[in-house]
Order: sequence, then structure tokens, then C-alpha cells
Amino acid sequence: MSRRVCLKTVGGAMLLSTGAGAAAADVSKSEFYQKGAFDAKAAKAACFKMMERFGYPIPEILRGDALWVCDFLQGAYAKLGMGGVFWMNEKGNYGKNGGGHYQGKFKDTDFGYLGHEIFLLPGQMLPEHRHIGGPEGYGPKMEAWQVRYGEVEFFGEYKRAGDETPIAEMPREQQPWGWGEDWFKSKFVAKRTAKSGQLYTLEDPESWHFQRAGAKGAIVTEYATYHNHVEFSKPGMAFDSSK
Repeated sequence: MSRRVCLKTVGGAMLLSTGAGAAAADVSKSEFYQKGAFDAKAAKAACFKMMERFGYPIPEILRGDALWVCDFLQGAYAKLGMGGVFWMNEKGNYGKNGGGHYQGKFKDTDFGYLGHEIFLLPGQMLPEHRHIGGPEGYGPKMEAWQVRYGEVEFFGEYKRAGDETPIAEMPREQQPWGWGEDWFKSKFVAKRTAKSGQLYTLEDPESWHFQRAGAKGAIVTEYATYHNHVEFSKPGMAFDSSK
């Protein structure tokens, strides 16, 4: 999914585990929905309140369309959704970029890079997803995250950082929504905090992953290669919002 498409799509408790359909239905009637339609203005207002609570400096650009919010067509933004801004999501060719002055040995090589800020309300999580190579010829997005404010649990398909623990060993009430379903792929979880400053890195290309904020919410900086295509593990999800 391109940056342009993503921009166009423009406190809760921990997300309940599987079988929480009734709870999700109640959430759809919350402050973030008007007659079942997602209220982006209310969702952005909640993001701003969290930023203010954390003391996050809110740049004026976020007051416009640069900040986007999304519920992935699930109708439960307080529990599953996100806010974000792509500071950069650029692609190009070294020799053709800018004024075309570069004539070094990489002049025929393509490049891509991304700078992203993620805003998660208390207990809110992203849907499980993965990034695969898209039709433009760019490979899978590789990424790492740094928690700037709050705490985050990172869920993934593989154990690579060394401090992950099995989701199966989490208390049942803390296991993420989707756990146990046929479409759910992640197996491990690791925690990161703003205080530690420790990054979490997705090392395995095209692997399934997602993240969930702690009780106070979280603001996360993402460092990555060019973002060009995303897939969701649960059927019916999309990078869009309930209409």
C-alpha cells in the first residue's frame, strides 16, 4: 500500500481474546462511531489527548491531513486500530533522483526508506499483518520500532530478539484477540518500554506481526525500508475504516 493510499484512508482495556464478538459490537457504538460509521475526528481527538498527557510535542502538521486514523473495517477502534503519520515514505533511483547529478556506481540502483510515527490508545492493538514485496519491484519492508512514550507488546511469528516468550504461556485474559483462530499466525511476544529505549526489530522478511499498547497507550517511532504492500491474516480486514 502506497503512502498516498494510506493517507487517503484517513482509554480502553486490553483487547479481549477470541469470542469477544458482543464486546466488539458494544465498542462500535462508542465515542468513535456515529450510526456505525467510523468518526475519524473523534479518533484523532483521542490521539491528541494522549499526546498531551505524555507531553509529546504536537507539530502543527498533525492538525491537518498528515495524521490518519484507521479501524481496519472491524468497527472496534478503541481496541483494534491505530493513528499514524508517515514523515517519509520515499522511493527513487539514485541516478534519476533530484536533479540527476549523481553518476556514481549506484546510479542504476533503486532505493526506498520510511519514517513513521504510530499512535496507539490504551490497550489498542494493530491487526496481525505482514509486508510483502509489491508490484513495483521493491522487496518486503524491513522495520524496527522504538517506543517513545508508554509501553508496547510486540507479537511475532518467530523468536529472534532473545527475550520473547510464547503467547501460549500468557494468562488467558492477557492473550491477544485472535489467539487460537485458524488465521492467527503469531507465536511469541516481547515487551518494550520508552524508559529502556530498547528497539524491537522485525528480522524475518514477510513474517506476521503486530503490536499492542500498554495501559497508558503508546507512541512508537518506526524505522523502515520503503512501505509498498501489506497483507492481513484475518479475512475481511483492509487498510480502511468502517463506513
